[in-house]
Amino acid sequence: MFAPFKLKSIAIPNRIVMPPMCMYSAGDDGFVTDWHLVHYGARAVGKVGLIILEATAVEKRGRLSGGDLGIWDDVQIAGLSRLVEFCRAQGSAVGIQIAHGGRKSWGDDLVAPSALAFPGYPVPHALGTSEIRDVVESWRQAARRARLAGFDLLEIHGAHGYLIHEFLSPLSNQRTDEYGGSLENRMRFLLEVVEAVQSEWPGDRPLCVRLSAVDYLEGGLTITDTVEIAKALKAKGVDLLDISSGGILSARIETGPGYQVPFAEAVKKGAGIPTIAVGLITSPELVQEILANGRADFVALGRELLRNPYWVLEAKKEQELWPEQYHRALPTD
Repeated sequence: MFAPFKLKSIAIPNRIVMPPMCMYSAGDDGFVTDWHLVHYGARAVGKVGLIILEATAVEKRGRLSGGDLGIWDDVQIAGLSRLVEFCRAQGSAVGIQIAHGGRKSWGDDLVAPSALAFPGYPVPHALGTSEIRDVVESWRQAARRARLAGFDLLEIHGAHGYLIHEFLSPLSNQRTDEYGGSLENRMRFLLEVVEAVQSEWPGDRPLCVRLSAVDYLEGGLTITDTVEIAKALKAKGVDLLDISSGGILSARIETGPGYQVPFAEAVKKGAGIPTIAVGLITSPELVQEILANGRADFVALGRELLRNPYWVLEAKKEQELWPEQYHRALPTD
């Protein structure tokens, strides 16, 4: 758990990840606020190895909520940079997840691969091929801004029923052109986004993609599909996969501690690429089991790190890891 891991030029001090979790606190302009600085800064003080900022919109129309962070304008870079500098000064590596909500976006201007609505949302506009190029360009510009803000890692959000996942899943993609039909065609949009991002993202910094491994529905994505997608991403030079599941449509899911770990394990072993495992993981014992048995390379603690920003410090209990400012609180026996 406490072993460092090097991804390209970035040294990550331990295997604990804070995964992207929306804070709904940015306001309409998408700017970083004091809330974000304190929220992420506390986890950096708590020595989380890798902090990945919440879904940050590459287009204003692609926000997942009215309070999402944004990276669609250069004026948003300064706030993001300040946050990176503080968290890195505490010893954490800092990433950002860039995202587009597609048919699950906030507002009425929804776009998707096909004109199929997510339940409870308006019918989206099916993107034409020239419009797809424009959206891909938005991802490229977002990667440029992430580079200028100084992030250590960039994560492309391809999960949870948002735009990239909508292209990947046959349940939401009914196109008959080069972006629909076969799995090869359905992953074309994702691979184009990866290529665009790589044109701006430094080659010595890691690139990550978050995927929903399965749709949990008949006719949807399977783990076999996702292993093939992972192989294609590895061939493109992606360094790390963050493996989640679901989100394309409502589905019955049997959850429990570590319920998504088998998906991360299947992708890691099937595609030969490092993975992040996530899913109701709370105990150091489960984290150690996952890592010791080679089921994943990192473990993300979502809700647990919301409850306890000092989880890592409490798990290790060694004075040199604790911030000097907190030493007076350490046990003396």
